[in-house]
Amino acid sequence: MKKYHFIGIKGAGMSALAQVLYDIGHEVQGSDIENEVFTEGPLRKKGIKILPFSEDNIVEGMTYIAGNAFKDDHPEIKKAYEMGFEVIRYHVFLADFMGSYISIGVTGSHGKTSTTGLLSHVMNGDVETTYLIGDGTGFGLPDSKYFTFESCEYKRHFLSYYPDYAIITNIDFDHPDYFNDISDVVDAFKEMASQVKKCVIAYGNDPYIGQIKEHVKDMLTYGIESSDDIIAKNIKVTESGTVFDVEIKGVHYDTFKIPMFGDHLVLNSLAVIGVSYLEDLDIDLIKESFLNYKGVKRRFSETKLHNMVIVDDYAHHPKEIDATLETARKKYPGREIISVFQPHTFSRTEKFLQEFANVLSTSDKAYIVDIFGSARETAGNLSSKDLVDLIPGAELLTEADLERLDKHADGVIIFMGAGDIQKYEKRFTELLS
Repeated sequence: MKKYHFIGIKGAGMSALAQVLYDIGHEVQGSDIENEVFTEGPLRKKGIKILPFSEDNIVEGMTYIAGNAFKDDHPEIKKAYEMGFEVIRYHVFLADFMGSYISIGVTGSHGKTSTTGLLSHVMNGDVETTYLIGDGTGFGLPDSKYFTFESCEYKRHFLSYYPDYAIITNIDFDHPDYFNDISDVVDAFKEMASQVKKCVIAYGNDPYIGQIKEHVKDMLTYGIESSDDIIAKNIKVTESGTVFDVEIKGVHYDTFKIPMFGDHLVLNSLAVIGVSYLEDLDIDLIKESFLNYKGVKRRFSETKLHNMVIVDDYAHHPKEIDATLETARKKYPGREIISVFQPHTFSRTEKFLQEFANVLSTSDKAYIVDIFGSARETAGNLSSKDLVDLIPGAELLTEADLERLDKHADGVIIFMGAGDIQKYEKRFTELLS
């Protein structure tokens, strides 16, 4: 047993990793800001100690793991170095940790968390699987053979990893504060894919996958009614989910039912089926696991009050918003769809301003709250009013006037964003209650 101290334990990846290490028998604690963050619930439930940041937390006998959000001049990190202790960055520690497992990394510009959550759940239906999900969820099994994890492209952190398998959900331009353009993003994915030991499972209709294929040892592609290696056919939407046939390399594999709605979730399921196929997992157990999947945090998380459906969703890129709205329309046909969107970072908002406007315009009504900045950028060249002006009928919304949403009595109200949009959703839910 080792003793670990996590500097920045409330970070999504850090929280998940802390839980994994705790579950497999280590002593774990961590420090962070005192503001409440949604990732801390599972830590507290397991009894993992969360301390305020303080130099006094740095003592003899600990292994120190630091979140990538904190620089070397952070007081705890600085103190550890002064005392001669090693500080291991999150992605460096994770790279070493996965070496004793058959590892499956899930990456892509969008859909990583949803796919990692689905993969982890489904695989555990047949084989013990330790997992780390980007919604702050982690679970460790001491005797597990497999490890599934979310592999983030931001700042090329995924280049630290050499997994046995990798799922690539898509490749798109995001994180304009780091990547120069789409070519820069593609170059990062090429290098990541070249490090995969066995096989890459990738969405075949992505426009950049062809450039990746020549850099990998092996690749299986997946798609809907396509010419890919793994295909979903005869898709039917029911009241309780989606049913579809799967063909692998031209041969009927099986029929699957998932309790989810939207083409992007069918695609995520095909990626998971691809891993199950390559590892020859029990198909009947895999099918059963799909049926009882409940989803991950902040991905179309629903609350039903009176006649309203209130949704909390992490979508913060135009393509993610489009996928979330598709799910709402398919799950609740004929209902009014209302978007309450919080732009995340000034650089992303400015870069995709028109794309945000285009996709939010497909809502029946859009409300925009103030831009959520970040530690890297606290101001920018525009405001949420610039986005409102591009969306017909859109309105600015503040936490103080959320009662304006009451008029959408039978609507599906979707609170979307990667900042603190949850406080708006929580407050509105309280008003309804």
